[in-house]
Amino acid sequence: MNGCEHQPGNRVAAARMDRAVFEFGTLDDDDGEREYWLSRTPEERLEAAELLRQINYGDAAMTGRLQRVFEFAELKTDARSS
Repeated sequence: MNGCEHQPGNRVAAARMDRAVFEFGTLDDDDGEREYWLSRTPEERLEAAELLRQINYGDAAMTGRLQRVFEFAELKTDARSS
């Protein structure tokens, strides 16, 4: 990776979608996209996935943590086993 992926604004701002040329498709469409991504190196694919993650979730998703929730339960003892 070239080091600019984690700096907010540079690649994300440059990747804004032009809604005038945006089109929807189906999973059955054979538009060569699958062949294109298979022709890219694994590093290029990871960079593209990271860019999409930043566009959709921002940098906060990278540093955020899952909230931990602890719950205590009382152990019920069987009167027969005492």
